[in-house]
Amino acid sequence: MIRQPIITVLGHVDHGKTSLLDAVRGSGVALKEAGGITQAIGASIIPKETLQLLCGDFLKKMKQDIIIPGLLFIDTPGHSAFTTLRKRGGSIADLAILVVDLNEGLMPQTKESLAILKASKTPFVVAGTKLDLVKGWFTKSKPLLQTMAEQHPPTSADLDKKLYTIVAGLSEEGFPSDRFDRVDSFTKTIAIVPVSSKTRDGIPELLAILTGLAQKYLEESLKADIEGPGRATILEVKEQRGLGTVLDVILSDGSLKLKDEVIVGTLDGPKKTKVKALFQPAPRVDIRDAGTKFSSVKEVSAATGVRVNLLESEGVVAGMPLFVVRKDEKEVTKLVADQLSLSSLPTSEQGVVVKADTIGSLEALSHLLTENSIPVSVASIGPVTKKDVSDAEAQRSNNANYGCIIAFNLPTLSSSIIAGSVKVIQKNIIYSIIDEYKMWVDELSRSKAKADAQGVPLPAKVQLLKGFTFRQSNPAVIGCEVLEGTLKTNAWLMNDKGEKITQVKGIQVDKESKDALDRGEKAAVALPDVVIGRTVREGQVLYTLIEEDSFKYYKEHKQLLTETQKTALKEIAVVMREKNPVWGV
Repeated sequence: MIRQPIITVLGHVDHGKTSLLDAVRGSGVALKEAGGITQAIGASIIPKETLQLLCGDFLKKMKQDIIIPGLLFIDTPGHSAFTTLRKRGGSIADLAILVVDLNEGLMPQTKESLAILKASKTPFVVAGTKLDLVKGWFTKSKPLLQTMAEQHPPTSADLDKKLYTIVAGLSEEGFPSDRFDRVDSFTKTIAIVPVSSKTRDGIPELLAILTGLAQKYLEESLKADIEGPGRATILEVKEQRGLGTVLDVILSDGSLKLKDEVIVGTLDGPKKTKVKALFQPAPRVDIRDAGTKFSSVKEVSAATGVRVNLLESEGVVAGMPLFVVRKDEKEVTKLVADQLSLSSLPTSEQGVVVKADTIGSLEALSHLLTENSIPVSVASIGPVTKKDVSDAEAQRSNNANYGCIIAFNLPTLSSSIIAGSVKVIQKNIIYSIIDEYKMWVDELSRSKAKADAQGVPLPAKVQLLKGFTFRQSNPAVIGCEVLEGTLKTNAWLMNDKGEKITQVKGIQVDKESKDALDRGEKAAVALPDVVIGRTVREGQVLYTLIEEDSFKYYKEHKQLLTETQKTALKEIAVVMREKNPVWGV
């Protein structure tokens, strides 16, 4: 049996995603004699009969009959729904609508949506929204092509200009496109349908294009055994009075029944439990109304949305899979475990720490960070923990640019977790995360350049090694180990009384010159104006001489220092305050 294709809506903020869904639903509701729409948990189903009345004439011109049972629209628009509803290797969505405001064209979040669509290989149609705001546009309550043909010439010219601005933008992102009626091959060219959510111009044509795409190119993937074991993805986890934790899920295959044994994904891995109750909205109600009543049901079939109450749901979060077990528990457990695996995400030895609310969100964010040449060292789902902070601090000690935690779509962090030692970027829009990270790195670079220009030395604590005096004076050459911080050539050194002793004129490792040494590294250093055994001695600990102004500069720009450099700076402050208690304060 062929099921309804699952369709999600993506696009830039304020480009009309929610309004478009409302218009699609409204068009169905207006045709009450056809049965209108069926409200499901997190979804709206436009049945075949309603599609026939809305866009049957247009499909006839395309020489197509409607064979799918309807279209299932995910009611939650945007990246959240698209990235949450994922399966191994991509999104659970069969098709997507990319919403682009005709009057604004492609925006940052539009390009982000395109990157997500490309990564998941999801076919899509572009809805050019806010057609009614094109100057001079008037609606005729006729088919879109006829209405467009009857517009005044300046309006038609303006619409064409706006459409081809979108065509040009999509081309730059690697997607050939054209107005829907000019497309010869829908597999090679993205169709752009001008629509108005206000007047509903273009809505029938948009639904027709989606129906045609689904039937012509997705027929095999839409074949479903509605009597077989259900496979679902959790869209939302919430608390409901009298029931406790409930899960809003999208059932994409098979059936789900009361008392079914299921394997559900949790933060701790696959968990076996049972379906305690299933709920659907009462007929002819809007699920978004606060007073919506739900009816208990015994069984649901794909594709639809349903509210599920499990016997055990601890550790379940949005995006997790839920599979019915029949006689294949080991196989199903493995399938769920595979979906929970993060092994496919690209990570490296050095990079930022990334956290997200769902596996799908994490995949989308990781993909876009990689595309923007931002390496990821740790990627996981769930709230930010103290371990994440420790990981970011460790990264920071090697490279200041990676001392950052990126938290996507997560609750506000507790101040007790973040001590201010690492940068935290917390957003609900991926492109703004990338923009903020790049701005932060630029600021780091500017601050470091300013410090270098002002000759601000790096803090270091070093020890002269016993038994490694190569020359006593003129200049003295002796082995040295960096205990904390970073020792650079030309840095002035002081003793533990704050007295200036000498300057590092050279650093050599295996007869090769170096500019700097980090904690734990050893080298021979050239020290003029001292005599080993008199001015300084083997085993003595010395510090970089930091002026008070430089210390205050680092207090304002802590991000410039690694953790080991901070430790050295604190010890330097202790030495200097022996002579002047308010030094650096």
